[in-house]
Amino acid sequence: MKSKLEIKGLKVSREGREVVKDVSLAVAEGELVALLGPNGSGKTSLVSAVMGHPHYQVDGGDVLIDGESILDLAADERARRGLFLSLQHPPEVPGVTVGSFLRAAWTAVSDETVGMADFRKRLLDELKTVGLSDRFLARGLNEGFSGGEKKRLEMLQMAVLSPRFVMLDETDSGLDVDALGIVTRGVEQAIARGAGVLIITHNPKVLENLKPNRVSVLCSGQVTATGGADLAAEIAEKGYCGVRCGKCE
Repeated sequence: MKSKLEIKGLKVSREGREVVKDVSLAVAEGELVALLGPNGSGKTSLVSAVMGHPHYQVDGGDVLIDGESILDLAADERARRGLFLSLQHPPEVPGVTVGSFLRAAWTAVSDETVGMADFRKRLLDELKTVGLSDRFLARGLNEGFSGGEKKRLEMLQMAVLSPRFVMLDETDSGLDVDALGIVTRGVEQAIARGAGVLIITHNPKVLENLKPNRVSVLCSGQVTATGGADLAAEIAEKGYCGVRCGKCE
């Protein structure tokens, strides 16, 4: 049986306002699932709640990994269970280098201790796959990074940590063609390693070079349409109003 991340009837609020309304999704190992929706539809709220962000209150439903609820787990414990969230706007962390951050993250999720020299050797091959040099490891975390560099770093994190379930929030935002190609290859490599990937975006064109197993549309905090890869193509052609988006009613 395939390992699975399940979101069942999830209801989420922030500061007393309901932002996610009875959403159900599932992502199995080796699958690519796309969640599309216009800006402000609740996509980021959904994955933030799944990851355990303290600003989001789960008011109903459940989130399970292999049938076991993770709602009582802190965000770091969810990461140890194999969850990974790529942020739309990753923060700058002055004084922390990329290399130190990656080593600390690896140690936290794997419970293994590895020396910096040995860990650096491990990173070199992964750096090449995302188009970065080893000098990148000495830079401050996200300090002065371009949008493309931030996304390359996220793909590097994903490769190093090898999570079981990946949630990519607006990972195509502000990217040029080359950087978008890096993201596409990163997603393909994650799926090849057996990860389940949930890609969240308002722009269906990011899926032109990817073949999702399923596509869902989120509008006004609710899933309003579900289908296959052809649904993304329909949205690209007709817009969200053409596929029963709640914002158009």
